[in-house]
Amino acid sequence: MAYWLFKSEPDVWGWDAQVAKGEAGEEWDGVRNYQARNNMRAMKKGDLGFFYHSRTGLEVVGIVEVCAEAHPDSTTDDERWECVDVKAVRPFTRPVTMKEIKADPRLKDMVLVNNSRLSVQPVTEDEWKIVCELGETKP
Repeated sequence: MAYWLFKSEPDVWGWDAQVAKGEAGEEWDGVRNYQARNNMRAMKKGDLGFFYHSRTGLEVVGIVEVCAEAHPDSTTDDERWECVDVKAVRPFTRPVTMKEIKADPRLKDMVLVNNSRLSVQPVTEDEWKIVCELGETKP
């Protein structure tokens, strides 16, 4: 299993909207960055990801699961763009802020710390465990 982080602006698509989609999940659409797209192409069904509120909040608020592997993004006719579907698994007991992540020396190499603009990014297993620990949430 691999781990990921999905960034979304909460006023556009927040945790509550993701939860409302239930078991069917929802396309993680609209991504127009090749590196982020390639990350989604590498995902497998069952991979887990952090749901991160960007712009406002700047915090990990929940865990999602990839429920459909890469397929054409329905928001464009441009065949270069693909996306995965994700479903909510559980909320974080306590959200983990970007400030906390940056302050933890164990997370100094995390992509979020070093390339905070990338909307879909990999997370190592160790980083996954540490962020879950900080959020008092089962990994």
